[in-house]
Amino acid sequence: MSGPFVVVGLGNPGPEYATHRHNAGFLVADVLAGRLGAAFKRHGRAKAQVAEGWLGGPGGSKLVVVKPQSFMNLAGGPVAAVAAFYSVGVDRLVVVHDELDLPYGSVRLKRGGGEGGHNGLRSISRSLGSKEYARVRFGIGRPPGRQDPADFVLKPFSSVERKELDVLVEQAADAAEAVVEHGVEWAQNSFHAT
Repeated sequence: MSGPFVVVGLGNPGPEYATHRHNAGFLVADVLAGRLGAAFKRHGRAKAQVAEGWLGGPGGSKLVVVKPQSFMNLAGGPVAAVAAFYSVGVDRLVVVHDELDLPYGSVRLKRGGGEGGHNGLRSISRSLGSKEYARVRFGIGRPPGRQDPADFVLKPFSSVERKELDVLVEQAADAAEAVVEHGVEWAQNSFHAT
């Protein structure tokens, strides 16, 4: 093993988007940075904020937590730039994102596969030239009725959803840490059972 792991939380920059479902990845990134005792700083070579530290303190796995500062559909450029800066391949990259195709609150893990219409994932796959990075999928559920999914993801979590949100974000952060420390398969066996 060499080099750090990079965990990317996907979202849109700016306070007007902070509470939106599409920013679930940013919420998880904030929790991970807090656990590291690290503050986000602007990266010198990528349009991203990064926080660095060690899981469990010095001697643990080196972790770089990233929040791209481009809009979601352009996230690939900043992610590829950070991965290149730290010399990290897709085997050491974990992307945390909102997932329409999972019920609200469920967390599922996988490596590779399709993007399911998620523009952030599509941009990352295109920029990296690979889909074989790990994903932590944070379920936000499908929109009610005939609401357009593009509108749904850009709306705040409902008052009912917010009651559980902090706990669910912590669980997704636990899942991301498990992928880093034990690998996707181990993390799947642990988190998919719940």
